[in-house]
Parts: sequence; structure tokens; C-alpha cells
Amino acid sequence: MNSRQPITLSRSCEATEIPSGIRATLPAGSPVTLMQSLGGSYTVTNDRGYMYRIDASDADAIGLSPAQAEPPPRDLGNFNEQLVWEQLKTVFDPEIPVNIVDLGLIYSCEITPVDAGNKIDIKMSMTAPGCGMGNVLKADVEKKISGLPSVKEVQVEVVFDPPWNPTRMSDAAKLQLGFDLDYGT
Repeated sequence: MNSRQPITLSRSCEATEIPSGIRATLPAGSPVTLMQSLGGSYTVTNDRGYMYRIDASDADAIGLSPAQAEPPPRDLGNFNEQLVWEQLKTVFDPEIPVNIVDLGLIYSCEITPVDAGNKIDIKMSMTAPGCGMGNVLKADVEKKISGLPSVKEVQVEVVFDPPWNPTRMSDAAKLQLGFDLDYGT
């Protein structure tokens, strides 16, 4: 599907308004434009300019089959720290087409062995303290990390100290978003 082309919703679907995080129902027949399709969800705008996130389970409402919504998980193999970071890179900010690791939103990731598995403690931030998408991104992280082999518990805490700023982004994210690589240094 070509992004930035108008789409008419084939059925009503649940969505999350961005950046407020408020749940809404987009009615069948509503015109939307697909802005991004990353991390198993879709960011669309409506004809009034409001932005919404649609989950992969509602992909058919925007003309995609649920099988196309999220690629099947690859063989995850044995648990290791790199696997955790790879999974974190599959979570995307719904407004910015960059994963949360490269955006610098992950402040810490601690792995602790527990009874026959691992506990993962993650501290993450948002690009803005008032972002209503915090619980949505937190749930995305919990879901993706919980699906890793031998993960028994996931604890994600959204923190705002220190406050996030663009200097936390990776060089790849800065390039993708058009920032000077020396920004903030």
C-alpha cells in the first residue's frame, strides 16, 4: 500500500489519538491517510488533521490483511542481552519514524536471573513529559519483551529524570530526522 494516499476505512475500528493517548472509534467510511507503518501498528491522519494509531489487529480496516500487519516472528533462539535490544528496536514512536532505542528513550535495561528464566527491568522516557502515548509505548515494550525466550517478568517504568532531549538520539536517528550530527554537543 502506498502511504500518503487517501484510504476509506472499510469498517469501524478502535484507535488511539496521538499524542493524547485517548481511545477512540474511527467510523466506517472515514477517510484517513497512512503516515507510517512500523512496529506492527499504523499511524493515520483523518481529514481534520488528527493523528491516530491503529493496531495491527485492525489492519483490514485500512485495506491490509492481518497477516500483512506484522511479519511473523523470526526464530528468536536463546536468550541474551542483544536479543532484548533487538526487540526494543521493534517499538516505534507513533509520531516519529524512529525506534525507541535510536530515539534515546531507553534509559536503562537490566537483566536479572530469576527462577528458570530472566526478569527484565527497563526505564524509559518519552520525548515530552505530557505525552499521552506513554502507557501505549510502555505496553508495546512489555508485550515485545515478554515474548522473548526465558523471560518470566518484565517491569517497565516511564521516567522523566533526566528529561529527554534530542542529544540522546543515535547518529542514525539524527541523520534520518535531518539533525546535524553535532547537534547539542
